[in-house]
Amino acid sequence: MEKVYKKLVRDKMPEILKAKGETPVTYVADSVEYAEKLNRKLIEECNEFVHKPELEELADILEVIHCLAELHDSSFSEIEKLRIQKEKERGSFRKKIILEKSIVK
Repeated sequence: MEKVYKKLVRDKMPEILKAKGETPVTYVADSVEYAEKLNRKLIEECNEFVHKPELEELADILEVIHCLAELHDSSFSEIEKLRIQKEKERGSFRKKIILEKSIVK
């Protein structure tokens, strides 16, 4: 039997599959494909969190964010600085405000 994935997986996944008696077939993506697969992985992990809102799923999202930051020659700490700056300027989402509409005069 063959399972087809064609997706970005964590670095240790080939060894995990081998330990289960499976034979993984892998290759290393070029930078363009890596960026594309990371973007897809972010969507995948966010969807998993929506369906299973647990901290483990948030950790997966965070791992993808760390990798995306590196891909863009940045770091998580740089993203955190931007997040804090935006929070100071525009607030966060903690007040649970829902904007229904805005009446333009």
